[in-house]
Amino acid sequence: MTGEIGSEEFRATLHSLRVWDGPLPTFDPGAAPAGPLPLFREWLTDAARAGQPEPHTMSLATADAEGRPDVRTLMLHDADARGWHFATHATSAKGEQLAGRPDAALGFYWPAVARQIRLRGRVTACGAGESRADLAVRSRGALAAALTGRQSEVLGSVEELARASAAAWERAGAEPDAPVPTWTRYVLAPVEVEFFQGDAARRHTRLRYRLAPDGTWTRELLWP
Repeated sequence: MTGEIGSEEFRATLHSLRVWDGPLPTFDPGAAPAGPLPLFREWLTDAARAGQPEPHTMSLATADAEGRPDVRTLMLHDADARGWHFATHATSAKGEQLAGRPDAALGFYWPAVARQIRLRGRVTACGAGESRADLAVRSRGALAAALTGRQSEVLGSVEELARASAAAWERAGAEPDAPVPTWTRYVLAPVEVEFFQGDAARRHTRLRYRLAPDGTWTRELLWP
């Protein structure tokens, strides 16, 4: 049990925090490409080279049947002409929410380079073959986690999880191609993508791409 943090100590800590103290990269929106995908790939690669831990982590925002927002962190599996790829169980909370309301948003934040990217669009589920292939190229631990299943269900005890996880790890080692029928790869096809470059003087640069009806992208700057 850790010691309780009082309100004053918490606020003092919160107010002492600083961001972007080091030199920051520059961003010329006038030189940005016609579409968002090349710039996204460039920025993620730059973040990785700058030492940003886990730059492929992102926030996924969805809404439940009542329209209440929900958000969680997960991994990006790819970004291509189809959209931004991720995977989860179709029976998980996010899987069920996407089945009912497929419009969603993604958010990336890389403090090492003071950059963030926000995307909004519609999510579609890939077929069984592509979903199986997604899991096949991942680690034994990823397969074990998928085999453990029951994501977002109420857990009776940590001991119950330990038993289920041990059995899943054993199966993943003995059967590396074990099927996980609920595992699903998803693709978010964006209709709006915003690139944010932080500035120490708070003159942040925001460039937004919006998808036009003819399939081309329009670009516009936003006030920070």
